[in-house]
Amino acid sequence: MHCRIAFLFACLLAMTACRHQVDNPPAPGFDLENSDPFAVQLADSVMEAMGGRKNWDRTRYLSWNFFGRRNLTWDKAEGRVRIESLPDSTLYLVNLQDLSGRVRIGDREITDPDSLQTLLQKAKSIWINDSYWLVMPFKLKDTGVTLKYLGRDTTLAGAPCHVVELTFKEVGDTPDNMYHVYIDANDKLVKQWAFFRSATQDSASWIRPWDNYQHFGNIMLSADRSDNGGPRNVRTYESLPAEVFSEY
Repeated sequence: MHCRIAFLFACLLAMTACRHQVDNPPAPGFDLENSDPFAVQLADSVMEAMGGRKNWDRTRYLSWNFFGRRNLTWDKAEGRVRIESLPDSTLYLVNLQDLSGRVRIGDREITDPDSLQTLLQKAKSIWINDSYWLVMPFKLKDTGVTLKYLGRDTTLAGAPCHVVELTFKEVGDTPDNMYHVYIDANDKLVKQWAFFRSATQDSASWIRPWDNYQHFGNIMLSADRSDNGGPRNVRTYESLPAEVFSEY
């Protein structure tokens, strides 16, 4: 009898794992082989807690301000971004797929091909950084990511959490970076993250809260955080004029 119960329980766990895999498939190149199964399960739980994969995929347009320095508007479906850099009065209109686009510094449009390409690459790097501060929990199973479960700990605010380590295999602008992501043991939302400039570091370069969750359309995002850092003035849109991504 006990063997039968154990067998049924094992089948239930397998079915649950399969359901998570279907509901939140990994991006091509996610390091499933070297990731801890429980860390992967936690990543799926985070996706579900923030609105689910379908709602994330259906969210097309997002805009936000980054640390008061930049305004970004992102068309997820088409891979287009508008970036207004406030300190240097630079406006970037970039296609993330082919690095085509336009750049204006002050009142002057950049037309030299080499200079334009350098600036468009810079714009993509800005988007990589600034968008990660906004949507990192949706990217836990991204290309090149390896997830390791580090056990339980508490945030600086005292919340009991599971801690998952993120490392990267030759992807992004800074593949040597590492993050420790604190996932609330109860509501499965990310509540804190720790950044390591190198995976060989013994201690984090910084630790910041990931809090003040709000509903934006059908998903949840952390914005206007308690440390006054990261994304502010977040909005989602069902539609935007095409000119947002093509005209100054």
